[in-house]
Amino acid sequence: MNPNTNFVTWFRSVAPYVNEFRGKIFVVIFGGEVLADEKSVEFFRDLNLLANLGVKLVLVHGAYPQIESRLKEYNLQSKYVKGMRVTDASTLKLVKETMGRVRIEIEALLSMGLSKPPMTNSTIRITNGNYITARPIGVVDGVDLTFTGEVRKVDAAAILSHLEQGEMTLLSPLGYSQTGEVFTLTPENVAIEVAIALKADKLIFLMDKPGIERKPSGNLDTSLRELTLAEGRALLSKLANNSVKLSKDMQKYLPCAVQACMGGVERIHLISRHLDGAMLQELFTHKGIGSMISRGPIQTLRSAEIDDVSGILQLIEPLEAEEVLVGRGRELIEIEIDRFLVLEHDHMIIGCAALNHFSGMHVGELTCLAVHSDYRNTGCGDALLKHIETKARNHGIKKLFVLTTRTAHWFVERGFKETSIEELPKARQEKYNYKRRSKIFIKNI
Repeated sequence: MNPNTNFVTWFRSVAPYVNEFRGKIFVVIFGGEVLADEKSVEFFRDLNLLANLGVKLVLVHGAYPQIESRLKEYNLQSKYVKGMRVTDASTLKLVKETMGRVRIEIEALLSMGLSKPPMTNSTIRITNGNYITARPIGVVDGVDLTFTGEVRKVDAAAILSHLEQGEMTLLSPLGYSQTGEVFTLTPENVAIEVAIALKADKLIFLMDKPGIERKPSGNLDTSLRELTLAEGRALLSKLANNSVKLSKDMQKYLPCAVQACMGGVERIHLISRHLDGAMLQELFTHKGIGSMISRGPIQTLRSAEIDDVSGILQLIEPLEAEEVLVGRGRELIEIEIDRFLVLEHDHMIIGCAALNHFSGMHVGELTCLAVHSDYRNTGCGDALLKHIETKARNHGIKKLFVLTTRTAHWFVERGFKETSIEELPKARQEKYNYKRRSKIFIKNI
């Protein structure tokens, strides 16, 4: 029987994420449109799957289309001020009724996800309550928004106690005052404040549009796939100055992501609700499928440690098989680990390089420069080379040489010049592999 190598590769790739996410708090926000989507059943099953993997979930739902439909039934016109609905007593009554119906529908869908594969016999409880204290927004542009409010306080302790008991928390965009009043809130306001109060590890927005951001060619704009908080704030400044154009979804959710990030949420994900399994693809694959905003850079360049040996091997083994790199065993890498630099992207090693220094000489060798295929032509190789050159200069090295069979032009473009074997240190000449016939390049640094 032939093993299913695709399954084995896939399972190995997701296992680290399962381990990393267990016990973490994710806040997921989605609109009422999800309930009308043909993929809604699978979406709620995915939520149950995350819960069964040990993720602590807080769900925040919207109900905009359902509320608008109910208002039309009663011939009530919605009035907006700066994008906020004016909620009078009649509107509030319909909003409360609608929220109750929507919440019941969601609970039903979450329960249905438990009775069929892959969640058969699993037991997940759903809790909701008066966890949100709200206050009225008041008068805006001379108009009293009445029962339209904003989050004043989140009872984080109560929510956390339920999460610790393995319960999923479902929150409607309603808040309560100490005087017994009810205020309508935006789902975004609730999700952001809850995520900040709980110190959530992730805040996930399900966007309405079928894509994130696309160039005229139709390809995803990779510049918006991963943003740091600083980059997100800079992008908002450009948006305010009309020096950049973003889709309506990004205009709506990017400020929310930045606000949550500034409040302490480590990562915010923006994904499309129209893509089947979008959450799973975003969370359990290295590339993801949407946009992510993080508090700090997710790519770091550092000295290698002994725990990096496996990651280095996974990176260079395909290149060794193609004979682009000379074969190195685990033992040799362990011995020479102090010579290596690694480029890490979201806890995955995507690049490495090593520096050999010949004792008593001002000459060094750049070896084992490798970049993961998904990250080539993105400047990773240049970053590694730059740091190797800096490291070499710090060791008093004045000339850096490299041996290569496939990437001669890349090094020439970066100031290396071809030379002969006689220019190598004698110790290196003795180890030259004449079968490989590597070309030798050298650079004054």
